[in-house]
Amino acid sequence: MTGVGIIGLGVMGLTHLDVYRRHPQAVVVALCDNDPKVLSGQLRATGNIAGQAARGAEDLEAARRYADFRELLADPGVELVDICLPTDLHVSVGISALAAGKHLLVEKPLARSSAEAAGLLTAARRAPGMAMVAHCMRFWPGWTWLREAIHDQRFGQLLAATFRRVVAHPGGPFYSSGDRCGGAILDLHIHDTDFIQFCLGMPRAVTSFGYSRITGRPDHVVTRYEYDRVPLVVAEGSWALAHGFRFSMSYCANFQQATAVYDSTARVPLTLVEPGQPPRSVELPSGMGYEHEIAYFLHCIQQGRQPTVVTLQEALQSVRIVEAEVESLTSGRRVELDGQPSS
Repeated sequence: MTGVGIIGLGVMGLTHLDVYRRHPQAVVVALCDNDPKVLSGQLRATGNIAGQAARGAEDLEAARRYADFRELLADPGVELVDICLPTDLHVSVGISALAAGKHLLVEKPLARSSAEAAGLLTAARRAPGMAMVAHCMRFWPGWTWLREAIHDQRFGQLLAATFRRVVAHPGGPFYSSGDRCGGAILDLHIHDTDFIQFCLGMPRAVTSFGYSRITGRPDHVVTRYEYDRVPLVVAEGSWALAHGFRFSMSYCANFQQATAVYDSTARVPLTLVEPGQPPRSVELPSGMGYEHEIAYFLHCIQQGRQPTVVTLQEALQSVRIVEAEVESLTSGRRVELDGQPSS
């Protein structure tokens, strides 16, 4: 049984809390938030996907509660620290957790910048505990199916993949501050940037288009990722749509011998079309990526082995790709991943 302490009880903190509550090998022993109403359960965040932050204040009652994260880190019952704080606090609190000898799960993105992410990576290499970033799409049913199909080439070579993740702006001071959240390109769109890296590795270059509407940073972006072996890879991400627009994540993957379409708003999310056959739905495992990523990390802790499905180095690389996208969008030029724009 692993003793868990969660720092930050917003949407993702409450979502993770519910996952740990249901896992037989975890017990949440401590919680931390600097807002007393949040810490008491009087004030609760709500997510944009059914199943996020689903539980009520009763889940808070059995755990020790702290307003200062340093008190949680000093709690001897906490073995795993789960950081669900705003992005600009990930590195400082994460390094403190590692220095305290704890295992660390930190929400995506790893850091506000790749330079900051490198500092956390260095600290993790020196620390006795294990560390992982919660890039949930690497564990999401339907998305894991796509990665497997790409890698085993069951439908032949991948020819094109397009991804789309769009919603209205969530509001609030953190998400309205581009300096803190990085805009939709870093907070939302990075899900697809990271998943593309997970499937295909680092792109040779990126070309991005978009605009800022809310945060002073890119709030709507479309990026083409260049790969030698896949002719077309594109992802769109936005939280600049009209208020009330329903969250949607989707992909269309075109292989030599089939086309796969995923739509989170559909009753049956994943559809496969093969030549000469009617479209058919693909049966997927139950649950969301959150529970699968947490179960995986708990298993790594119990087995005493470092995570390989998500590494801190890859999480850093995802931030670096997003930085190249920002550079391309603002400069109007194609940007190679050495950081230098090409002519």
